Amino acid sequence: MKPLKFIESNTIALPTTDIDTDQIIPARFLTTTTREGLGDNLFHDWRYKDNGKKNPNFLLNQDSSKNCQILIAGDNFGCGSSREHAPWALMDYGFKAVISTKIADIFKSNSLKNGLLPIVVDEETLMDLLDNSGEKIIINVEKSEIQTSTKKIIKYTIDKFSKYCLTEGIDQLGYIQRHKNEIKKFEEIRTWTP
Repeated sequence: MKPLKFIESNTIALPTTDIDTDQIIPARFLTTTTREGLGDNLFHDWRYKDNGKKNPNFLLNQDSSKNCQILIAGDNFGCGSSREHAPWALMDYGFKAVISTKIADIFKSNSLKNGLLPIVVDEETLMDLLDNSGEKIIINVEKSEIQTSTKKIIKYTIDKFSKYCLTEGIDQLGYIQRHKNEIKKFEEIRTWTP
């Protein structure tokens, strides 16, 4: 993973509520164990028609959505079954953050472990972001704040460990590996054996 300290991007608004993980990445695309190519199937059943052609009315298929790294979503984003493929698909498409008033716990956990920043905001803030979809905002991960296009600062919460891992570009295993010397030293001086 790459360190995630600062995101400056135009936003895409998908105000639909209760977007579940099967809508994010349908189960039939879960046969892979790598992230590569999953972005092509992100929101597949909304992005593509039955004949396989792109639906020109879906926002990810519109030119204004290209290179946007921040998704503004309706309430209760990422509900449904647990699958790491959901944050993988969002990241492979190019998203670095998802903002909503509620993000499902398992999706949030999977996102943080894989380098995608899930941000929960209040309803008034979400409505403002949705109303100003397409405008550039700045997310300062180290300060846990969003700066809107009107220079308004919005604070959000994230646990200290997750923030550390995101800003350092490591996952939980990477965190443990950074402490190999301390672990080895502990193993050498312990008086008991497992």
